[in-house]
Amino acid sequence: MKLTTIVGARPQFVKAAMVSAALGRHSNVNEVLVHTGQHYDHAMSQVFLDQLGLPVPRYNLGIGSGDQGLQTGRMMEGIERVLVAEHPDLTLVYGDTNSTLAGALAAAKLHIPVAHVEAGLRSFDRRMPEEINRVVTDHVSNLLLAPTDTAVNNLGREGISEQSVRLVGDVMFDAALRFVEAAAESKVLEKAGLVSGQYILATVHRAENTDSPERLAVIMGALRAVSETIPVVLPLHPRTRKVLSGTANANGRLILIDPAPYLDMIQLERNARLIATDSGGVQKEAFFYRVPCVTLREHTEWVELVELGWNRLAPPFRISSVIAALEERLDARPQTNASPYGDGQAADHIADALLEMGRVEFTNTSSMKVAVESDGLHACSSISTH
Repeated sequence: MKLTTIVGARPQFVKAAMVSAALGRHSNVNEVLVHTGQHYDHAMSQVFLDQLGLPVPRYNLGIGSGDQGLQTGRMMEGIERVLVAEHPDLTLVYGDTNSTLAGALAAAKLHIPVAHVEAGLRSFDRRMPEEINRVVTDHVSNLLLAPTDTAVNNLGREGISEQSVRLVGDVMFDAALRFVEAAAESKVLEKAGLVSGQYILATVHRAENTDSPERLAVIMGALRAVSETIPVVLPLHPRTRKVLSGTANANGRLILIDPAPYLDMIQLERNARLIATDSGGVQKEAFFYRVPCVTLREHTEWVELVELGWNRLAPPFRISSVIAALEERLDARPQTNASPYGDGQAADHIADALLEMGRVEFTNTSSMKVAVESDGLHACSSISTH
């Protein structure tokens, strides 16, 4: 079986590393890894690939940043050329980024079956670009690999056939178990002057926050205020750094650092007293390491965490309300043995589902109706679509 895997952002590298390793244990699988270049900063891309042991992508499209339509369109153009050249049996996409949407649409339009990891997640907030990406990807996918019972139920309510859905668990839980010992060797706490259990870790990168000066001002104001009581460390996503335009650190206890490599990030998460984030992945990792979390959004796709008491939503509308949420959660330690994200073997369950799908006779690639000029296309370190 030949499959193309589309990745482009750092959470996708983590997930793909686990699934690619599981697929690599099957000699009849030929995986072609395609990196769209959505995250291209070294700290957001290459260092993640290095630490995770993910194979070097056969194709790097080098798309980079840009407006949603421009970025997604260029990704589709590049991915389509790869798919026509490679003739895969299926295409695998992860999560809810523009890379996810572009990969799913390009494959579906070429009648190549699509498998979606993290299918069925819903925040029910269509103002989020990630929500649009999730919904559209799910509805063009042939195999929907759901991480939770809630995700399965969401797909059922949208009329997606249960024969297409597999409950596999969360591959991020696999990664949390796999890399926690290696992360213990990280020296990031010492470098940042932090003491275990005596700081808040914050991350801010969602467009709904970074594209809104008002919301970002609320978040930063709350973090600065709380940092007067307890240090707050904020690894600055390139988008957030650009919006802040090098804003000076007004408080010595609000510590701005560069994006953290994966192992450093694990160490920061598991040693924090509290995590404040707008990231879906970081919400889950907080739970994996049993650290209370405040989500700086109105909604979350990971509703189990709120129901279990490990997460609290704090929409960034007023500085005072965000401060109150952070202070209330500082000493929260809910007691639960719940395990909503599976058995830590999601990657193997995904590989099994893909192999089962691969045993179906695919005739799609021989009946493609879209003719794309692919002269000169070859597997190399980069492919320009400009």
